[in-house]
Amino acid sequence: MDTRRSRQIVIAGAGIAGLTAAIAFAKNGFSVQLFEQAPQLEDAGSGIQLSPNATRVLAHLGVLEHLIPSAVEPRAVVVREARKLRRLAEVPLGSRAEDRWGAPYLVAHRADLQTALLARAKREPDIRLVTGARLADAAFHPRGVTVSIDVAGDVKEAACLLLVGADGVGSTVRNLGTRDAAPNYSGFSAWRSTVRANGPLGQSLLEAMPADCVTVYAHKRFHLVAYPIRGGTAVNLVVIVDAKHAAARPGETGDTEVLARLMRGTAAPLATLAREAAPWSLWPIREVPPDHPWTGGASVALIGDAAHALTPFAAQGAAMAMEDAIMLANLVAATPDDIAGALARYEAVRRPRIKRVEARGRFNHFAWHASGPIALARNLILRGRSGRQLAAELDWLYGFDACQPPKSETKAAPPA
Repeated sequence: MDTRRSRQIVIAGAGIAGLTAAIAFAKNGFSVQLFEQAPQLEDAGSGIQLSPNATRVLAHLGVLEHLIPSAVEPRAVVVREARKLRRLAEVPLGSRAEDRWGAPYLVAHRADLQTALLARAKREPDIRLVTGARLADAAFHPRGVTVSIDVAGDVKEAACLLLVGADGVGSTVRNLGTRDAAPNYSGFSAWRSTVRANGPLGQSLLEAMPADCVTVYAHKRFHLVAYPIRGGTAVNLVVIVDAKHAAARPGETGDTEVLARLMRGTAAPLATLAREAAPWSLWPIREVPPDHPWTGGASVALIGDAAHALTPFAAQGAAMAMEDAIMLANLVAATPDDIAGALARYEAVRRPRIKRVEARGRFNHFAWHASGPIALARNLILRGRSGRQLAAELDWLYGFDACQPPKSETKAAPPA
């Protein structure tokens, strides 16, 4: 085994960010230990949108082939006004997305994505996954990090070149390796449900929520996103509201009557949806302070929600985690003897893009939750824009290739 391969990377968290990072580091010749606190890998029953900048990463790492059988490639993203279901805008996807951005736009169940990532990770002999493992402590020193891992009360140590925090918005690594930064409640909450496509409710929704599209319904009190998952056998529903649910436990069953009141006054298929699609799981959306560092010296780096938990208005949380993961792995591989420099470059190139995605999310929230004269102006503007024009406005986002070195990295090694 060569000197590069003998170098250890420890990753805390085996979700989307952690598994993607593990595969990317292993492909770059590093040995990876991946620790997950949960006793087994499982994900909440919810859907996920994977724009071309995300599926490009999955294809590059050999994951997409495992996901395709259960994913759905929608024909378009359609934005409608919730009160009367009038169409406001449509962004063409399907083959047009692949032609324009070089990768497909897919929707899938989160568990299916995690299963695909895990299947790919198992093909890498240099990835070791340990579940039921809690990161207890970390000691940082000039040559790397020594982490203490608690597995069912048995604490063991592991030395590594780099500790990667992929452990979500409540990250332990963030508090150990950079500085303490408790996540904040964003003021938004997500209500999630899934219905069978061939069931009575699924069939009744087909006219308002076509099975070949991602449909967004805009309203001043909420926006609803609906799309097919599980090969089209189920419909994923998520309602994002401006509401005070800071004390709610993530995933707890929400009060249907609260959601019904928020959706009152909308078109018939939506007005009754709160009760008909129950139960709904309630997820308070939390954020990480934006000025918090993502790296600590030459020994720790944060990716995904641990670094920059995003509100869901741009549907880019998973995509940004994947971009983080592969770019971090490629930058470290390019200069393995200068980890501090690689981490500094990682944070420098990722922060501007994350800020732009955050700005796009704020714009979407403003547009989708508009009311009164602002909503009227929004409707006029959107109806006047063609699908091609709307797609062109997303070129910077969907056309981005995180698999290639940043433009400033002229001497970087070939990416994973």
